[in-house]
Amino acid sequence: MRPRFLADADFNHKIVVGLRRREPSIDFLGARDGNVIAVSDPTVLEIASEIGRIVVSHDRKTMPAHFARFTQDRSSPGMIIVSQDLDIGNAIEDLLLIWAATGAEEWRDRIQYLPV
Repeated sequence: MRPRFLADADFNHKIVVGLRRREPSIDFLGARDGNVIAVSDPTVLEIASEIGRIVVSHDRKTMPAHFARFTQDRSSPGMIIVSQDLDIGNAIEDLLLIWAATGAEEWRDRIQYLPV
């Protein structure tokens, strides 16, 4: 099964829109669609886990620590932290490659930073 994604509230929505335009079959919920706007980081992780989605965020400061705590007690579909300095086009291409070339099971309890 291909990875499914959930953007948190701080993730650049232009990347989500660009991914959907580039590959209409990608399963990527924006923060609004995933009902995670104004929701705490630990709750975002819980929601993503319940619906089987990898969290995609720009938050390098707090999300990795929340993810580490979350995965001590539970399993997570995974997390991808995208640098805000990464060009939107490159972010789209990197996420598209992850979607096309990996399986959802490869991301379980894993955190990845982009660019690699």
